[in-house]
Amino acid sequence: MTTDAPSVSDADPASRPLTGRLLAVDWGDRRIGLAVSDELGMLASPAGTIVRRAGKRPPIAELMRQGDALQVLAYVFGLPIDPNGDETPRCAEVRGVAGKLASRQSRPVLLVDERFTTSAALRSIREQGGSTRGRKDDVDALAAAILLEGYLRASAQGVNVGELVVAAPPSTGDADHEA
Repeated sequence: MTTDAPSVSDADPASRPLTGRLLAVDWGDRRIGLAVSDELGMLASPAGTIVRRAGKRPPIAELMRQGDALQVLAYVFGLPIDPNGDETPRCAEVRGVAGKLASRQSRPVLLVDERFTTSAALRSIREQGGSTRGRKDDVDALAAAILLEGYLRASAQGVNVGELVVAAPPSTGDADHEA
């Protein structure tokens, strides 16, 4: 089976828990939730969303701009694993986008299991007495923050929970570059 998806290495020394400011990415159909950690890797805060346009290429350049603006050292993508631990059809899309991002810049890109982050974000808003109606941007950014908090907690305990994305070699005539 031939695939353009990036290869993933969890045995590579570079896949050890990262420290410094990280940008979490919660990939969705309509919005991409973002969260950023502090420089010490202790706190995760929602950092807004990027709106996806139907039928358009993934906003790789915008993710890179956000990474530059927030001065992050790495990206942490949520991998949408199903409740049984199996990969979903969306996993291939997330892996492909993460691979393209890894190919276009030098920061490490990690894939981390994001099971239940959106439901945890919805529950958190409701527990605080809030309504989730009309707050999809907040939910997506909070889901990214929950994803990043989980990664930071595991890293602080020395647990490697992410898969390092190894950039695929550039292909000739790559039409995936956007301005």
